[in-house]
Amino acid sequence: MTFECDEKVRRLPVTSDSDQHIVIHPRRNKKEQLLPENGLLLVNPSEASECLGRMKQSGGASRFLFNSGLVVANDPPYFAAGPAIGAPMAVLTLEKLIALGAKKVILFGWCGAIAPNLQVGDIIVPARALSGEGTSRYYITDATPGPDLHLSSQIVKILSDNSIAVHRDCVWSTDAVYREDRRMLHGLRRDQGVGAVDMEFSALCTVAAFRGIEFTAILTVSDELWGDSWRPGFSKKLFMEQKQAALKLLLAHLGHIGDK
Repeated sequence: MTFECDEKVRRLPVTSDSDQHIVIHPRRNKKEQLLPENGLLLVNPSEASECLGRMKQSGGASRFLFNSGLVVANDPPYFAAGPAIGAPMAVLTLEKLIALGAKKVILFGWCGAIAPNLQVGDIIVPARALSGEGTSRYYITDATPGPDLHLSSQIVKILSDNSIAVHRDCVWSTDAVYREDRRMLHGLRRDQGVGAVDMEFSALCTVAAFRGIEFTAILTVSDELWGDSWRPGFSKKLFMEQKQAALKLLLAHLGHIGDK
């Protein structure tokens, strides 16, 4: 049995009055505390578990987040949440964090390199986003969302001042990791200037722009997709060292980002 839905009905345009027709809105419940403005959203379960665990050991407080973990540090104030794999789950998490008061959010995740100048262990603070996922279309307006320039420049400075080289490539996000066709990836690199691929970044840029918050990302290259065959680097020493160094720096500065 199949069901058909008129495309014009299924994908209504996003307009200035669209919100009045939305059935469910993200909101803060009466017993939920407000979050600090600055926060970190971790994609991967291993990093989220390690990061949130260390924050709790240092005096951070766990809070309920139904689909993910959430810990709040007090001095200086910031939060970390995760894991949130894939655009739908990452957007669901970000929407709730925004409803709780988040205003500056940094994504920390991994990406696959599709440009030969990027190798396992390289750090990317993306300059542009390109959507290949299915979540953005329900938020996007005529504008092309991207990371916040001011927040991105602050992150680049923090990393660069601590001798971590930063790449500013375009990142394309997909829902279908196992359907990445090398011909398609070559076309994205040639025609759109895409350097890397992940699963969350473009959707989160779109939601951040829609909700009016500052958002950027730090992505570590975990595998290379630009050669004749896939070259994973998830267990390589350089990959582990680079992402851990970037995360340590981010946590050390997170509470102060945006201070005058």
